[in-house]
Amino acid sequence: MSDKIAEAFNGKKALIVFITGGDPDIKTTERLIIAMEEAGADIIEIGIPFSDPIAEGVVIQQADERALAGGTNTDSLFEMVKKIRRRVKIPLLFMTYINPVYRYGKERFMKNCQESGIDGIIVPDLPFEERDELKNECDKYDVTLISMIAPTTGDRVEKIAKEAKGFLYCVSSLGVTGIRMEINTNIADMIQRVKAVSQIPCAVGFGVSTPEHVRQIVKISDGVIVGSSIVRMVSEFGKDCIDPIKHFVSELRAGITSLK
Repeated sequence: MSDKIAEAFNGKKALIVFITGGDPDIKTTERLIIAMEEAGADIIEIGIPFSDPIAEGVVIQQADERALAGGTNTDSLFEMVKKIRRRVKIPLLFMTYINPVYRYGKERFMKNCQESGIDGIIVPDLPFEERDELKNECDKYDVTLISMIAPTTGDRVEKIAKEAKGFLYCVSSLGVTGIRMEINTNIADMIQRVKAVSQIPCAVGFGVSTPEHVRQIVKISDGVIVGSSIVRMVSEFGKDCIDPIKHFVSELRAGITSLK
């Protein structure tokens, strides 16, 4: 199994960023990935646009709609990743749903992940108890299946933590992704339960949208995931989003670094 994902946390707090693939077009996604790596991102999640993204708030739903309307599909994203892999060295993850993977074909999907250079996948609607639906194909093609825990996970936290690979995606709040003014969930307790049984890195996402959020969260976690605020900037600036987002990611990175 690839250890590139876990290595992104070595000796530092990891900054993980999310964009919707193909929003507003594939070329802009290419440029954004390169720019965000240059700005200090440690891992980049690329959302595969889907017509029914149940875990996403309005910002990412609209990004999915724009990407789909522009003709983005899974094959075009595989081709894009293969192209930029010559330049981009940090781990790249696909965030998708189980339906598109089934439709594409599990074996074909994971094989293409390996061949294009995707290091792992996040599937929010695949319960931990059903991970065997993809585990064999992930293992065969060296694609890390990232596990998630949430405030509602309850007694299953420890079990999931023991078997998690790469990093554990800790959902900070109930509901869908989106920009929130504050994070109220007791994330520290959730992470403490994980660390009691595993040394898997814990990264916190869902609702993390400001440099102040990032500074708060990395005090108690191994990394932070920022998505909706970046996707909103793509919506606002369109093809001219590269420089504003690069500056924003640099600010997030500086906020993390300043805590050392």
